[in-house]
Amino acid sequence: MEGFNSAFAVPRSVCSESCPLGFRKAAIQGQPICCYECIPCLQDEITNQTDSINCVRCLWDQWPNHEKSSCLPKPFEFLSYEDVLGATLAASSLISSIVPLLILRLFIKHRNTPIVKASNYSLSCLLLMSLCFCFFCSLGFIGYPEHNKCLLRQVTFGLVFTLCVACILAKTIMVVLVFMATKPGSSLRKWTTFRVSYMIIFICCLLQFILCVTRLSIAPPFAQYNINIRPEIIVVDCNEGSPFAFWTMLGYLFLLASISFIVAFLARRLPDSFNEAQYITFSMLAFLSVWISYIPASLSAQGKYTVAMEIFAILASSWALVICMFFPKCFFILFRPEMNSKENIMRKSKVTILYLQ
Repeated sequence: MEGFNSAFAVPRSVCSESCPLGFRKAAIQGQPICCYECIPCLQDEITNQTDSINCVRCLWDQWPNHEKSSCLPKPFEFLSYEDVLGATLAASSLISSIVPLLILRLFIKHRNTPIVKASNYSLSCLLLMSLCFCFFCSLGFIGYPEHNKCLLRQVTFGLVFTLCVACILAKTIMVVLVFMATKPGSSLRKWTTFRVSYMIIFICCLLQFILCVTRLSIAPPFAQYNINIRPEIIVVDCNEGSPFAFWTMLGYLFLLASISFIVAFLARRLPDSFNEAQYITFSMLAFLSVWISYIPASLSAQGKYTVAMEIFAILASSWALVICMFFPKCFFILFRPEMNSKENIMRKSKVTILYLQ
């Protein structure tokens, strides 16, 4: 009986199979109406029934499933603490912030020694505290980009790094002033006080503060849902408002660092046993190299990796300053204490004596 049915099967009256979910029917030119082809829906469209004539586009915050039979909510992407990359950067920031505090404790303990005095003790302490804040400010870039976080994270970054670079600029200028003040008949000795260095820092930070306030007043940053980077996900990020204002802030930091580098480079051969100009030259060279490399890297990165690149630049540039500015001094303090004596300094240099007084 089964053989009989198979031999005399009823012929099909259609020339096309039914279109499954995720496909739509399209007529074949020159063929009967019952003949059609099945065309897959576009990447953001679905069909929830067979033999559908049209595909339905998903909403902006939804994306088709694998079969393109239903729309599912798009996942949100941002650099979170639960993410491996975010957790690694957060742990690096916290651990790195401890290093300037340890160096600060070492400097406070040896504050009466020549190396610490020659490195301008008060400015060194302020610089170490600002470096600690530099490591901490990178945490503001991790987590869900809320409105207040978008407003404050770049401002905090700009002000903290301006304070840091301004301290180094003040150190550089003080090195040159102290050397010039040792010449006979020089009237620059009155400019070697701590008030001058703090005035330099105040002016530099004030200018950056004005730039930040102007930026927040004209084009403040805001949180946004970005679906243009990858259409299947929603990238939650901070729109920086005016790109010109953002790059002006970075440009101001670049200007301060460049001035410090040029002055320190010209003063690197001054006859001083603990001439900080050499350390400043290397630190500013490393600082500028990191941020120059950040520009093309940030433009090529997308989504959460753009934020990760800025955090990496913050950590790398901060570490460059810590290593170049303080590691050599810590080495002499801890492992070469015989060089950290006033007698040794006075035999070799007259410039450092002004710091020791």
